[in-house]
Amino acid sequence: MSTLYLLHKPYRMLSQFTDKQGRATLADVITVPDVYAAGRLDYDSEGLLLLSDDGELIHRISHPRHKQPKTYWVQVEGDISEAALKSLRQGITLKDGPTQPAKARQIAPPASAPRQPPIDPKRHPSTSWLELTISEGRNRQVRRMTAHVGFPTLRLIRTAIGPWQLDGLAPGEWRTETLHAPRPTDKHPNRRKAPRKDQRARPAAKHRKP
Repeated sequence: MSTLYLLHKPYRMLSQFTDKQGRATLADVITVPDVYAAGRLDYDSEGLLLLSDDGELIHRISHPRHKQPKTYWVQVEGDISEAALKSLRQGITLKDGPTQPAKARQIAPPASAPRQPPIDPKRHPSTSWLELTISEGRNRQVRRMTAHVGFPTLRLIRTAIGPWQLDGLAPGEWRTETLHAPRPTDKHPNRRKAPRKDQRARPAAKHRKP
C-alpha cells in the first residue's frame, strides 16, 4: 500500500523543495515529510504534479519505459489553425529529433484559476486554447512543439498524468490517493534512481491535510 500526493503546482514555483535563490518551492505548499516528486514541471508551467515517499512507485510513474501519457491545456498566441493541429497529430521534427504523434484538439477557454500575473491582453490580443496529450518527456517539449507550428505557448497547465487527474484542485492545493497495488506495472521494480536532495521534502512539524 502506497500513498500518492496529487498537487496543483502553481505558476512560478519550482518542482523541488529547496532553492538557494529564494524562489517559491514545493515546501511552501506541501508539508508532508520525506516525499519527492515523480518528474517535474517547469518553473513557468502549472498543474498536476505527483509525489510520494515510495521510491518504487515514483519510478514506475516517471520512468520513460512506461510512457505515461500527459495531458495539457495550452494557451497559445493567435488563433491556432487546423493545419497546425494536424502537424502536431502527425508528429513534427524538433532539434532533438522527431516527436511521436500527439493528440491535439482546439478547446474553449477552460475554467482554470486566473494566473498571477495574468497574460497581458495588450501584448497578446489574440489567443486560443488547445488540449495536447503526449507520451514523451523532453525538456520544454510542449512549448517547443507549439512554437514549431507557429503558435508560441503563453500558458501551460498539466491536467493529467496517466490515470491521475487534476480534478478541480486549485493552485497550491493537494489531495491523497491510496494505492493498494502497483500502478502502472513495472517489470523491473528495483531499477530506480534515488531522488536528488532538492527533490526530497524537508521534515515537517505538522501534517497538513488537503
